[in-house]
Amino acid sequence: MNTNTLEKLRKLKFHGMYHAFKNCLERGRYDQYTADELLAQLVDAEWDDRHNRRIARQIFYAKFRYKAAVEDVNYEASRNIDRNLMNRLADCTFVQRNENLLITGSTGIGKSYIATALGYQACIQGYRVLYASTPKLFAKLKMAKADGTYIKEIAKLERQQLLILDDFAIQPFDAQSRAALMEIIEDRHGKTSLIITSQLPVSAWYDVIGDKTIADAILDRIVHDAHRMEMNGESMRKKRSVQLENKTRIDTY
Repeated sequence: MNTNTLEKLRKLKFHGMYHAFKNCLERGRYDQYTADELLAQLVDAEWDDRHNRRIARQIFYAKFRYKAAVEDVNYEASRNIDRNLMNRLADCTFVQRNENLLITGSTGIGKSYIATALGYQACIQGYRVLYASTPKLFAKLKMAKADGTYIKEIAKLERQQLLILDDFAIQPFDAQSRAALMEIIEDRHGKTSLIITSQLPVSAWYDVIGDKTIADAILDRIVHDAHRMEMNGESMRKKRSVQLENKTRIDTY
């Protein structure tokens, strides 16, 4: 009977229930539970399993470049990261309210890490997230324009409740990329959230976007009421390299 029950759970794809019931049988704890206690345990196991698999899918589809966690953010004073702001952002209510976050600072200081960590938090909270390197995204959209899949790609971006644009304004926008950016921002404005990281201060984005009318329209939608994080400090890669070099010298000595 139990073997048949396990087989039915497996075929029904109740993976959480299957493993919980199987473990219960293997450990000889079947008789330790009342019927309602056993049912509650099986339902909880199925709930947890589906919840964890859903998070794993969200993270997979987000296409993050690397793993990151808000718990591991370095709040060293020189980096100018507001811990209170990070704590507020980590609950992802800014995504629920369709607000944007702009993270600026020199290269290598951890902007992408913070954006990714918040992206992971949003996945855990059940939001649809997509991470994209801005130069690569617009190169992909140009190719999509050529092969007829542009509308499909734009629709995919619009469906994301949080879009992370990393390395924004690293190079000037040409006319085609500028028009695509305007379309993306217009589709998402007031309906979804953006996290944008950039080496340049927000005040310099106007010139990088180009075309006065379009730049005004884009920045008005991106910047208005956005959360700001202006980071300081030296490159984390350079800092780790110096620390490693100093450690090597001490070990050699």
